[in-house]
Amino acid sequence: MKNLIFVLLTFCSVYIFGFNTQVKKKPNVIVIMTDDQGYPELSMHGNPILKTPNLDKLGKNSVRFKNFHVTPMCAPTRGELLTGLDNAVNQLSNVSSGRSLLKSGIPTMGNIFGANGYSTGIFGKWHMGSNYPYRPQDRGFDESVWFPSSHIGSVSDFWGNDYFDDTYWHNGKKQKYEGYCTDIFFNESKRFIEESIEQDKPFFAYIATNTPHGPFYPKDEDYEVLEELFEKSEFADQKELKIQLVKYLAMIRNIDTNIGELNDFLEKKGLLNDTIIIFLTDNGSIMGKSYFNAGMRGMKTELWEGGHRVPLFIKWKYGNFKEVGNEVEGLCKVTDILPTLVELCGLKITNESSLKGMSLAPILKGKKEISKDRKLIINYSRMPNFISYPIPHGQTILKKEGAVVLWKNWRLLESRELYNLENDPKQQLNVYDENPGIVQILEKELNRWWDSVKEDANEVQRIIIGSAHENPTKLTAIDWLDVFVDQQQQISYGARKNSYWCLEVDNAGEYEIELRRWPKETNASINGVPNTLGGRKAKTHALPIKQASIYVGGLELRSISDKNPYGFEGLTKNVNSEDKFIRFNVNLKKGPIYLHTFFHLDEGSSTRGADQNLIGAYYVYIKKLS
Repeated sequence: MKNLIFVLLTFCSVYIFGFNTQVKKKPNVIVIMTDDQGYPELSMHGNPILKTPNLDKLGKNSVRFKNFHVTPMCAPTRGELLTGLDNAVNQLSNVSSGRSLLKSGIPTMGNIFGANGYSTGIFGKWHMGSNYPYRPQDRGFDESVWFPSSHIGSVSDFWGNDYFDDTYWHNGKKQKYEGYCTDIFFNESKRFIEESIEQDKPFFAYIATNTPHGPFYPKDEDYEVLEELFEKSEFADQKELKIQLVKYLAMIRNIDTNIGELNDFLEKKGLLNDTIIIFLTDNGSIMGKSYFNAGMRGMKTELWEGGHRVPLFIKWKYGNFKEVGNEVEGLCKVTDILPTLVELCGLKITNESSLKGMSLAPILKGKKEISKDRKLIINYSRMPNFISYPIPHGQTILKKEGAVVLWKNWRLLESRELYNLENDPKQQLNVYDENPGIVQILEKELNRWWDSVKEDANEVQRIIIGSAHENPTKLTAIDWLDVFVDQQQQISYGARKNSYWCLEVDNAGEYEIELRRWPKETNASINGVPNTLGGRKAKTHALPIKQASIYVGGLELRSISDKNPYGFEGLTKNVNSEDKFIRFNVNLKKGPIYLHTFFHLDEGSSTRGADQNLIGAYYVYIKKLS
């Protein structure tokens, strides 16, 4: 009788008060981040060419943040998104050059959601490390379909990928997919969502498109639509602008289409109301200043507003958000997203004080406003584009004076420029000298921030070799310290650069180290060229490599034989025309090492100088043998 009464009371409670068991479950979460799409590239922001009906619809049904900021460079933004920490703290401060590895041991969104019972998946661009312990599967993601670095066609990407029918990493194994890159990443995320539903688990899906990052390879159907829109626009007579802009905007149209299809999918599955959807971009526009920049100055990699102010939409039907359809005032930053999700989803974390961002949950629910006195710091490591070998105190070193400080409408850039956006939104008038009091306030905040991060800011993360988690290990020139080699085109024409890898030997023993000019999948000889281009427009050159050398710094080497005091099977070896690699064997102790490689070019009396007759091995494969 008592059981019957309990059942009836429970039924009445559900009927009268509308309790829904699904509401009591933790909400699902989808975070969508596009690549190099700026604030201007939405029609709701006034874009004069592009139409984005699905993004506009998402924005109108979301809380939008008018003053949301990221790092003006893609990889640091991604690290800050997933950890809630400044890049100066998580050590991912650059897009390459050995400084694009997310510090090991720091929990990511994948770790945190996974520990709270969620299925976790990443689909698309990772750009936080290609090797153990930095890969998605090492950082808390159950399901992963991804490519490793800055763009499809980067040095660490599968050779010859060009957005169509490419090969990506799927849960630690290479897999070829049919179709267009962005379509694949959205479709794979939907497959993951369906599997999570079948397992009766809430899901966290991180969809990180490679588009509209260059190279610009859109689908024909999107290109045709944008070409027509361009010809009807005020820019129709600018033929040079059209060449790249139409391709760029066409890729965004494809993103918009996929977001619409994702919305329909969620609605069909009954998930739309109890799924938190977040949309943002990773840095400012790369083409905005060429045609339309939404009233801002600057672009990707720059500290002016157009480099780091981007859209942020947050939607959740069951979240009781009070500002849906409105733009929230007040400064906020990408590091705010993780603490916001922790609060909205009721997640348990081991050390909540470690999150340096601010939860936006009370703002979303209308319980408070962002403080007008909030100050933000944005800083990042600069690109060493013209550097051919590592140098002390180079551009990649994170420096205090490389920051922009944001406060109200004030912007202090690199401790030498000051702008007031209230009467100078395009940042044309430097009023540094006229406002010493404002400069003093902002410099004080910069000093406080720098004192809190300077001990860790330039710590270099090491790739681990000889681990059971990854053996063999493929190293690429992307992770050469403080030297920029990031694109397959650079490999194709033979960039005259060299540096070294910072490694950690996990287990002592004998190691086999292969030096290659081309990645294994090309099957090309060191002195030859592959059949597949590294990019559609790549100019591929054979290099006259006559010798290969290796040097391991930071570790006393043990001999492999009594005749070999260096611990190598030859310190330098000749390269024959048919050689695809040159192999060295070496005994390594457990601990940190620095791996240097050299290809010697036979170019006679080169006018480039002796240093230009040495380049590094762009690809190295290391295998622990015993």
